[in-house]
Amino acid sequence: MKNKQKRSGIIFVIIGILLLAAALGKTAYNLWDGVRAGKESQEIAQQLIKELPETTDTQKHETTDTDESEANEDDTDREEMKTVDLDGNRYLGLICIPSLDLELPVMAEWSYEKLRTAPCRYIGSIYDNNLVIAGHNYSGHFRDLKELKRGAEINLITASGEEIIYTVKEIETLGSQEISSMITADDWDLTLFTCTVGGKSRCTVRCIRE
Repeated sequence: MKNKQKRSGIIFVIIGILLLAAALGKTAYNLWDGVRAGKESQEIAQQLIKELPETTDTQKHETTDTDESEANEDDTDREEMKTVDLDGNRYLGLICIPSLDLELPVMAEWSYEKLRTAPCRYIGSIYDNNLVIAGHNYSGHFRDLKELKRGAEINLITASGEEIIYTVKEIETLGSQEISSMITADDWDLTLFTCTVGGKSRCTVRCIRE
Protein backbone atom coordinates (compact mmCIF):
# COMPACT_ATOMS: atom_id res chain seq x y z
CA MET A 1 0.00 0.00 0.00
CA LYS A 2 2.82 2.35 0.94
CA ASN A 3 4.64 1.56 -2.31
CA LYS A 4 1.47 2.33 -4.27
CA GLN A 5 1.09 5.68 -2.51
CA LYS A 6 4.74 6.44 -3.11
CA ARG A 7 4.40 5.69 -6.83
CA SER A 8 1.30 7.90 -7.02
CA GLY A 9 3.18 10.70 -5.30
CA ILE A 10 6.08 10.41 -7.76
CA ILE A 11 3.64 10.48 -10.70
CA PHE A 12 2.00 13.68 -9.38
CA VAL A 13 5.41 15.30 -8.95
CA ILE A 14 6.39 14.37 -12.51
CA ILE A 15 3.11 15.73 -13.86
CA GLY A 16 3.65 18.96 -11.95
CA ILE A 17 7.17 19.31 -13.34
CA LEU A 18 5.91 18.69 -16.88
CA LEU A 19 3.14 21.29 -16.52
CA LEU A 20 5.60 23.82 -15.14
CA ALA A 21 8.03 23.11 -17.99
CA ALA A 22 5.21 23.55 -20.53
CA ALA A 23 4.20 26.88 -18.98
CA LEU A 24 7.78 28.12 -18.95
CA GLY A 25 8.22 26.95 -22.54
CA LYS A 26 5.11 28.83 -23.65
CA THR A 27 6.26 31.98 -21.87
CA ALA A 28 9.70 31.75 -23.45
CA TYR A 29 8.15 31.24 -26.89
CA ASN A 30 5.85 34.23 -26.48
CA LEU A 31 8.78 36.43 -25.48
CA TRP A 32 10.83 35.22 -28.44
CA ASP A 33 7.89 35.68 -30.82
CA GLY A 34 7.37 39.24 -29.59
CA VAL A 35 11.02 40.13 -30.16
CA ARG A 36 10.90 38.53 -33.62
CA ALA A 37 7.74 40.42 -34.56
CA GLY A 38 9.14 43.72 -33.35
CA LYS A 39 12.34 43.28 -35.33
CA GLU A 40 10.49 42.17 -38.47
CA SER A 41 8.04 45.07 -38.38
CA GLN A 42 10.88 47.57 -37.92
CA GLU A 43 12.67 46.18 -40.96
CA ILE A 44 9.46 46.48 -42.99
CA ALA A 45 8.92 50.03 -41.71
CA GLN A 46 12.37 51.03 -42.98
CA GLN A 47 11.63 49.52 -46.40
CA LEU A 48 8.26 51.23 -46.47
CA ILE A 49 9.73 54.64 -45.68
CA LYS A 50 11.87 54.35 -48.81
CA GLU A 51 8.80 53.56 -50.92
CA LEU A 52 6.50 56.28 -49.60
CA PRO A 53 6.33 59.63 -51.43
CA GLU A 54 7.34 62.76 -49.58
CA THR A 55 4.68 63.61 -47.03
CA THR A 56 2.46 66.59 -47.71
CA ASP A 57 1.08 69.23 -45.36
CA THR A 58 -2.41 68.50 -46.64
CA GLN A 59 -4.50 66.94 -43.90
CA LYS A 60 -7.76 66.97 -45.87
CA HIS A 61 -8.81 64.54 -48.57
CA GLU A 62 -10.72 66.24 -51.38
CA THR A 63 -13.92 64.24 -51.86
CA THR A 64 -15.06 63.74 -55.44
CA ASP A 65 -18.24 62.30 -56.90
CA THR A 66 -16.27 59.16 -57.70
CA ASP A 67 -15.18 58.82 -54.07
CA GLU A 68 -18.77 59.17 -52.86
CA SER A 69 -20.12 56.58 -55.26
CA GLU A 70 -17.36 54.13 -54.35
CA ALA A 71 -17.94 54.68 -50.64
CA ASN A 72 -21.54 53.58 -51.08
CA GLU A 73 -20.48 50.22 -52.48
CA ASP A 74 -19.65 47.27 -50.23
CA ASP A 75 -16.05 47.23 -49.01
CA THR A 76 -14.77 49.60 -51.73
CA ASP A 77 -12.71 51.48 -49.14
CA ARG A 78 -10.15 48.74 -49.58
CA GLU A 79 -9.74 49.75 -53.23
CA GLU A 80 -9.79 53.54 -52.91
CA MET A 81 -6.88 53.71 -50.50
CA LYS A 82 -3.50 53.57 -52.18
CA THR A 83 -1.19 50.79 -51.01
CA VAL A 84 2.47 49.81 -51.30
CA ASP A 85 3.44 46.22 -52.15
CA LEU A 86 6.34 44.67 -50.24
CA ASP A 87 7.23 40.98 -50.41
CA GLY A 88 3.73 39.99 -51.50
CA ASN A 89 1.89 42.05 -48.87
CA ARG A 90 0.03 45.34 -49.31
CA TYR A 91 0.55 48.18 -46.84
CA LEU A 92 -1.57 51.29 -46.23
CA GLY A 93 1.36 53.16 -44.73
CA LEU A 94 2.92 53.79 -41.32
CA ILE A 95 1.33 54.44 -37.96
CA CYS A 96 3.43 56.49 -35.54
CA ILE A 97 2.67 56.78 -31.81
CA PRO A 98 5.32 59.14 -30.40
CA SER A 99 4.41 58.67 -26.73
CA LEU A 100 4.99 54.90 -27.06
CA ASP A 101 8.01 55.32 -29.35
CA LEU A 102 6.29 53.20 -32.01
CA GLU A 103 6.54 53.41 -35.79
CA LEU A 104 4.85 50.46 -37.44
CA PRO A 105 3.72 49.41 -40.92
CA VAL A 106 -0.01 48.80 -41.40
CA MET A 107 -1.15 46.01 -43.71
CA ALA A 108 -4.14 46.67 -45.95
CA GLU A 109 -5.86 43.38 -45.07
CA TRP A 110 -5.88 41.35 -41.90
CA SER A 111 -5.49 37.71 -41.00
CA TYR A 112 -4.10 36.01 -37.91
CA GLU A 113 -0.94 35.17 -39.81
CA LYS A 114 -0.48 38.75 -41.06
CA LEU A 115 -0.90 40.05 -37.51
CA ARG A 116 2.23 38.13 -36.56
CA THR A 117 4.14 40.51 -38.85
CA ALA A 118 2.47 43.90 -38.41
CA PRO A 119 -0.76 45.64 -37.37
CA CYS A 120 -3.51 45.29 -39.98
CA ARG A 121 -6.52 47.22 -41.24
CA TYR A 122 -9.44 45.36 -39.67
CA ILE A 123 -12.21 47.31 -41.38
CA GLY A 124 -13.02 50.84 -42.55
CA SER A 125 -11.25 53.55 -44.49
CA ILE A 126 -9.03 56.57 -43.97
CA TYR A 127 -11.28 58.62 -46.22
CA ASP A 128 -14.55 57.49 -44.67
CA ASN A 129 -13.08 58.34 -41.24
CA ASN A 130 -13.92 54.95 -39.73
CA LEU A 131 -10.61 53.11 -39.92
CA VAL A 132 -10.10 50.24 -37.43
CA ILE A 133 -6.59 48.79 -36.99
CA ALA A 134 -5.86 45.57 -35.11
CA GLY A 135 -2.49 44.63 -33.67
CA HIS A 136 -1.04 41.72 -31.72
CA ASN A 137 -0.25 42.10 -28.03
CA TYR A 138 3.49 41.97 -28.79
CA SER A 139 5.92 44.22 -26.95
CA GLY A 140 6.97 45.83 -30.23
CA HIS A 141 3.42 46.13 -31.56
CA PHE A 142 0.29 47.13 -29.60
CA ARG A 143 1.03 45.72 -26.13
CA ASP A 144 1.35 49.18 -24.56
CA LEU A 145 -1.83 50.71 -26.01
CA LYS A 146 -3.27 50.68 -22.50
CA GLU A 147 -0.56 53.15 -21.49
CA LEU A 148 -1.83 55.82 -23.89
CA LYS A 149 -3.40 58.91 -22.36
CA ARG A 150 -6.27 61.04 -23.62
CA GLY A 151 -4.85 63.79 -25.80
CA ALA A 152 -1.95 61.67 -27.09
CA GLU A 153 -1.12 62.20 -30.75
CA ILE A 154 -1.14 59.43 -33.35
CA ASN A 155 0.12 60.03 -36.88
CA LEU A 156 -0.75 57.99 -39.94
CA ILE A 157 1.45 58.43 -43.00
CA THR A 158 -0.45 57.00 -45.95
CA ALA A 159 0.87 55.30 -49.06
CA SER A 160 -0.13 58.40 -51.02
CA GLY A 161 2.07 60.64 -48.87
CA GLU A 162 -0.56 62.24 -46.63
CA GLU A 163 0.21 62.70 -42.95
CA ILE A 164 -3.00 62.45 -40.97
CA ILE A 165 -3.01 63.48 -37.33
CA TYR A 166 -5.33 61.89 -34.78
CA THR A 167 -5.88 62.58 -31.09
CA VAL A 168 -6.75 59.92 -28.51
CA LYS A 169 -10.13 60.70 -26.95
CA GLU A 170 -11.17 57.52 -25.20
CA ILE A 171 -9.68 54.22 -24.04
CA GLU A 172 -12.03 51.36 -23.25
CA THR A 173 -12.01 47.62 -22.68
CA LEU A 174 -14.37 45.53 -24.79
CA GLY A 175 -15.21 41.87 -24.40
CA SER A 176 -13.85 39.43 -26.96
CA GLN A 177 -17.39 38.94 -28.34
CA GLU A 178 -18.25 42.64 -28.67
CA ILE A 179 -17.36 42.76 -32.36
CA SER A 180 -20.28 45.02 -33.29
CA SER A 181 -19.10 47.65 -30.80
CA MET A 182 -15.68 47.50 -32.37
CA ILE A 183 -16.64 47.83 -36.02
CA THR A 184 -19.62 50.21 -35.78
CA ALA A 185 -17.41 53.02 -34.54
CA ASP A 186 -19.20 55.82 -36.39
CA ASP A 187 -18.24 58.37 -33.75
CA TRP A 188 -14.53 57.65 -34.12
CA ASP A 189 -12.24 58.43 -37.04
CA LEU A 190 -9.65 55.87 -35.94
CA THR A 191 -9.81 52.87 -33.62
CA LEU A 192 -6.82 50.80 -32.50
CA PHE A 193 -7.26 47.56 -30.58
CA THR A 194 -5.34 44.59 -29.25
CA CYS A 195 -6.00 41.60 -27.00
CA THR A 196 -5.38 41.86 -23.28
CA VAL A 197 -3.29 39.20 -21.56
CA GLY A 198 -5.21 35.94 -21.82
CA GLY A 199 -7.30 37.19 -24.75
CA LYS A 200 -10.55 37.60 -22.79
CA SER A 201 -10.99 41.26 -23.73
CA ARG A 202 -9.75 43.97 -26.10
CA CYS A 203 -7.93 47.16 -25.20
CA THR A 204 -9.55 49.71 -27.50
CA VAL A 205 -8.27 53.20 -28.28
CA ARG A 206 -10.69 55.68 -29.91
CA CYS A 207 -9.36 58.70 -31.79
CA ILE A 208 -10.62 61.69 -33.72
CA ARG A 209 -8.96 63.24 -36.75
CA GLU A 210 -7.51 66.71 -36.29
